[in-house]
Amino acid sequence: MIEEQAIVVRLDGTRAHLEIERSRPCGLCGATRGCGVSLWGRLFGHRNQTFSVDNGIGATAGERVVIGVEEGILLSGALNIYGVPLVLLCLGALLGSSLATARAAGDLYAVCGAATGLLLGLMWIRLRAAGDGQSGRHQPVMLRRAESVAIRHCSR
Repeated sequence: MIEEQAIVVRLDGTRAHLEIERSRPCGLCGATRGCGVSLWGRLFGHRNQTFSVDNGIGATAGERVVIGVEEGILLSGALNIYGVPLVLLCLGALLGSSLATARAAGDLYAVCGAATGLLLGLMWIRLRAAGDGQSGRHQPVMLRRAESVAIRHCSR
């Protein structure tokens, strides 16, 4: 299971709204919460994304918790999101170029087929995400409260 720490932002009945707290800072700006100076941070503003999970451990607002996602679900999600549109794009390009009657029109047919394959792949992802979102299978799980780490200074 892949684990990450999060902060409980607010509670809504049995649901807790969480914000991820990165354990390692960003390589560009050193920020651990949101993007500070990168291109995306400047374009879209500094916004922290929150998400909700079942509050099975009774966490309170402001508390640090550990959430987890199964590795297999993460791997299958990545394959679905990247692999399916790529495969359909390639198949569409091959099918489009094979349907061209004139050799000169083959490239145009291949581009149209690739675009059609890509759009079908994106539609498939959208439909699949709607179904998986309702099942809750891809949702992270609140595992436990995060341990407080005391910082000790050593003197020599």
